[in-house]
Amino acid sequence: MATNLVETYACAPSTERGRGILISGNPKSNSILYCNARSVVIRYLDRPLDVAVYGEHSYPVTVARYSPNGEWIASADVSGVIRIWGTHNDFVLKNEFKVLSGRIDDLQWSPDGLRIVACGDGKGKSFVRAFMWDSGSTVGDFDGHSKRVLSCHFKPTRPFRIASCGEDFLVNFYEGPPFKFKLSHRGHSNFVNCIRFSPDGSKLISVSSDKKGLIYDAKSGETMGALSSEDGHTGSIYAVSWSGDSKHVITVSADKTAKIWEIFEDGTGKVTKTLGCTGSGGVEDMLVGCLWQNDHIITVSLSGTINLYSASDLDRQPLCLSGHMKNVNTLTLLESDEKTILSSSFDGYIFRWIPGTGYSGKLKRKDDSQIKCLVAFKEEIMTSGYNNKVWRISLDQEKSEQAEHIDVGSQPKDLSQAINSPVLALVSTDSGVLLLKDLQVLSNINLGFAVTASVIAPDGSEAIVGGQDGKLHIYSVSGDSLKEEATLEKHRGPISVLQYSPDFSMFASADLNREAVVWDRTSKELREMVSSLTRVDASNSFTKSNVLDNYGIQIHQSYIMRDITPVPGMKHLAMQGCEPKVLSSLNLHLLRAYYDIMKLVKLNNMLFHTARINCLAWSPNSTMVATGSLDTNVIIYEIAKPASNRITVKHAHPGGVYGLVFIDDCTVASSGEDACIRVWKIVQ
Repeated sequence: MATNLVETYACAPSTERGRGILISGNPKSNSILYCNARSVVIRYLDRPLDVAVYGEHSYPVTVARYSPNGEWIASADVSGVIRIWGTHNDFVLKNEFKVLSGRIDDLQWSPDGLRIVACGDGKGKSFVRAFMWDSGSTVGDFDGHSKRVLSCHFKPTRPFRIASCGEDFLVNFYEGPPFKFKLSHRGHSNFVNCIRFSPDGSKLISVSSDKKGLIYDAKSGETMGALSSEDGHTGSIYAVSWSGDSKHVITVSADKTAKIWEIFEDGTGKVTKTLGCTGSGGVEDMLVGCLWQNDHIITVSLSGTINLYSASDLDRQPLCLSGHMKNVNTLTLLESDEKTILSSSFDGYIFRWIPGTGYSGKLKRKDDSQIKCLVAFKEEIMTSGYNNKVWRISLDQEKSEQAEHIDVGSQPKDLSQAINSPVLALVSTDSGVLLLKDLQVLSNINLGFAVTASVIAPDGSEAIVGGQDGKLHIYSVSGDSLKEEATLEKHRGPISVLQYSPDFSMFASADLNREAVVWDRTSKELREMVSSLTRVDASNSFTKSNVLDNYGIQIHQSYIMRDITPVPGMKHLAMQGCEPKVLSSLNLHLLRAYYDIMKLVKLNNMLFHTARINCLAWSPNSTMVATGSLDTNVIIYEIAKPASNRITVKHAHPGGVYGLVFIDDCTVASSGEDACIRVWKIVQ
């Protein structure tokens, strides 16, 4: 068996308040590029679920641009490195250059595809540099800036020019190659955030935090005019983009609007259309990026939401594409009229995704604190985070802001809900667990050991608690009390995750030492036997022991059936059928280990990850279990087959896999540090 990637729910662009972001595209393939953390995202506007991600940078990526022929992409990061890689053949790396000594904020290809110009924070050295794309050799000197340069651009027609702007309020022109300083303008009174030549090479526009836009002659560099202040922006202008015919531009601003401007031959411009806020009007709806490509007009808000307009029908409601910006640490599936995936990220956002469709909305929350755990049942979810609170939230948007919560006194480690009795929940903390009923504390139990994970059975009758010592403690739940029934010792590291199978016949556990184990919870007789042997061991005597009378021969036969040599001394006793008075030489600890492996362990040797296991999930029919790890891989095991028959999805998520859920018996969704969600189809 193998897996095929069928869908990707892409992350949103990384944004920063008070700064514009730069998105670019390729009109030929109708795709766009944007950056999130260490990833470059390639997204196709006519196929939103067709997404590719390049994640080979060592530091957060700031900007990426297609080459003029669309065959190469240059991407830059905060360390001043530019990587040039192919758009085909698994993104093969062409070159890597250290261009600036600090963060790179913008880069552009020359129209002939032979040179690249980059700008940013030179940390006291050069703030702008142009170089040959194949050798890295410098092609000019760029003096004239005294502070961080925020944007630069190549004139798309000959004679070539380079323009730059930045935090020193300047707009500079350079001519070449080799390039040298020509002139400078100080027409702005605040940071100049973005500068762009028109596609026909006749004009240049700059926009600034002073709410103004200035237009220049692209060849001479002289000022021609400005955008009209009538019906203009009332906040900082962060980005600008030209239409393909060079007659219009779009600008986006902190005032939460985008404006379409008609640009006249004399270098002036007036507003022809204002695109209003599509959100609630909060700070997160400030617009920080834009792009005009073919018939598409794209705006990006501070929350990372991409609004996709049709340039030929601006009155039509835009298509909204959104996603997470931070590590997606939890996935869960809602079974309703249509299956819905719920995802939560470290920054506290909860999104809905519909398989086959993609983004389906963001859940509004009364509290915007970070989320660590999320469980869902029908039209309600429970969450816990880092502020000692457990929340119960309705999935009905009209009721979601009326959420209830309880303070459990310390940071929750894990959260699980009894599916068949959803009013009952189990919350684990550093040293114990809390039983909740209708968000009220039934009991707060100190277990006497460091707790790392926990789970409650679907019917609420049993709970399993994993510890820092790698042991699994099984408790029966009765009313508001827990009674320990057995302790299982198989793991060699702290338990990281626990989960029951949907049919309640098994449970799976995983640890920080990269091992996973599937246990058969129906072996109750054996568990009782282990417990009895442990109690008898305290007296160091088995004189006429009921334990051996009842189990002695049976134990030996169970080993014979599996061709396993029993514990020394046991074979003789079983074959003779005697009832010894003293068995002090019997190694009960070793015997207990045999029991665990031979009877309780359903699937063993799940040691194929190379780093800690962060998550696991069961298939709905309880025949498969999947594990996700910090090693970036997802491994899927069939319970009825040896672990060596596993399916491995390599490099599923750069930075690690943190969430897993089965959509159906043959489809699994995963999430990770790259803030993306991917759907994999298991095929024969």
